[in-house]
Amino acid sequence: MSAPLLLTLSRILLGPIFLIVYLYYDQMGITLLYLPYALLFLAGLSELSDLFDGFLARRHNKVTELGKLLDPMADSIFRLTVLLAFTQGLIQIPLILVCIFFYRDTIISTLRTVCALRGVALAARTSGKIKAVIQAVIGFFILILMIPYSLGCMEITDLRALSFYSVLIGAIYTLFSGFEYIYANRNYIQKALTSK
Repeated sequence: MSAPLLLTLSRILLGPIFLIVYLYYDQMGITLLYLPYALLFLAGLSELSDLFDGFLARRHNKVTELGKLLDPMADSIFRLTVLLAFTQGLIQIPLILVCIFFYRDTIISTLRTVCALRGVALAARTSGKIKAVIQAVIGFFILILMIPYSLGCMEITDLRALSFYSVLIGAIYTLFSGFEYIYANRNYIQKALTSK
């Protein structure tokens, strides 16, 4: 078990930890005042592990097929878990917005897998990378918004409204990136799906 792979697996485990801390902070003895900082720490840890596992894998020549598969999956699991957590508790964004992120990732992953099994490799697109960055930024933006709320400087209605619009913008771009990916790879997808 290499260090990069351990970092990737730790990122998958951070998702449920984030969810539990966000939903059950009171029972865990964490006050609302410290909640945003605890969640920011977990989100920051996830993003740092994403940076370091790729860096270590390349530097020490530990790039593996399993690592290539698990790395984007770990990113997606953590970021989707954060957004799913925000459908409950303080933030309460509509679940349908999170479903857009989930369905897009599921459809693209399935297409890539089917095409790979047919011997056709679909390359990642810049729009997909931008989507991942936007998703991470949304998570941090909402967590930072929770700080003035926890200090009593922001109303819950403002926190929820700003969170909703930030996720809405991300969901719109996510839809665009999904359609753009399929359109850009339409010939490869058609070739893979019609081959015997």
